Amino acid sequence: MKSEKSSFKQFKLNRQILEAVFEVGYTDPTPIQEKAIPAILGGHDIFGIAQTGTGKTAAYLLPILMKLKYAQGHHPRCIILAPTRELIMQIFEQFKVFAKNTDLRAVCLYGGIGAKTQIEQIQEGADVLITTTGRLLEIYHKEALFLRDINTLVLDEADKMMDMGFMPQIRNILEIIPTKRQNLLFSATMPDKVLKLSEEFLEFPQYIEVAPQATPTETIKQHLYFVPNFRTKLNLLNYFLKEIDFSRIMIFTKTKENATSIFKYFERQNIGDVRVIHGNKGQNSRINAMNDFKEGNIRILVATDVSARGIDVSMVSHVINFDLPLIYEDYVHRIGRTGRANNEGVAITFCMASEEYHLKKIEKIIRMEIPVSPIPDEVEIVETPFEEYQDMMREIDRQKRKENPDFQGAFHEKKPLKEKLKLKQKNLAKRTKKR
Repeated sequence: MKSEKSSFKQFKLNRQILEAVFEVGYTDPTPIQEKAIPAILGGHDIFGIAQTGTGKTAAYLLPILMKLKYAQGHHPRCIILAPTRELIMQIFEQFKVFAKNTDLRAVCLYGGIGAKTQIEQIQEGADVLITTTGRLLEIYHKEALFLRDINTLVLDEADKMMDMGFMPQIRNILEIIPTKRQNLLFSATMPDKVLKLSEEFLEFPQYIEVAPQATPTETIKQHLYFVPNFRTKLNLLNYFLKEIDFSRIMIFTKTKENATSIFKYFERQNIGDVRVIHGNKGQNSRINAMNDFKEGNIRILVATDVSARGIDVSMVSHVINFDLPLIYEDYVHRIGRTGRANNEGVAITFCMASEEYHLKKIEKIIRMEIPVSPIPDEVEIVETPFEEYQDMMREIDRQKRKENPDFQGAFHEKKPLKEKLKLKQKNLAKRTKKR
């Protein structure tokens, strides 16, 4: 087996960077690092497909630091674009770790707070900008940024940037930076929007895929539970929190309303110290919650997809998908919060009849059926309220109409709503028994 130093020495990184790598405890490079670092050092444009938790950030940060070498002038030479402020902060923290023995400077730019302090930091001198698209353009239009020295541009989590509608902003950025530069694009999945972006953005790129697209990492055990309604989801969640031995657990919801409902439910059940992060939470509140979670001061974090992007905690033992994501690639990002750094993790997913449509889409993307488990006998399965029945049937109608515009809908059929939904749930139960 390679020694720690010989494995990373193959990249011919300088002593300052290597020492920082060894200090952080890195042993052998991950597959994405083995393939990307030499290509980036060779000056190639890169199209990297890599799941979250595979060491992707270090795969581009290490060669960028090597190429920049030392602080130079006042103006940035590299821009790293990411979709959310949480991910921006994560990249910034990794930059500080790997650049600790150099004099290289990075400035972290994101919205939600005033731009004045960030502009002052830029004016003090920066080699690297780690930024969201909106804040970069905002500060540029204030004439507080000089971008003519940019020679490297990174787009991290490009699939999420496309999902969030950032393509126009990215095009604006491409117009104001030098055309002669190295471009690095990284994405967990490769939908059509990302392919289109790569055609506009990259020049003769090297394509690097370290695992099949959207395939969950092998260190994650997945479990699927079919549940009849929201209340039963809460009962099942409560059961797991009392019965499972976990170090840190992340619970994902599709809406901030559901996140808040779970948080209030935990308060009533006296589960323990819990934090919740979503779009309505203030920036400081979100940062404090994430820091408490990373440091182990709290064991449970409830989050929506966007607010949780960029959380990098190596010892998350369990991820629970309380709701299935509506952006199907987010399933990979969610469960990738666990099983990081070669640690084993568990991903548990709840699915109601109205979510089966999304489940099938997710299973198609990850190219596998998620193993189904029966609801434990100790969990109370409650009767579904009529209003929830109606909402679920309307959602199922909408899904069917999406696949078949001529579909008339359950409300035009003779069978009562409850009978139709019970039939749907019975079919899901058969799948559970079949497994």
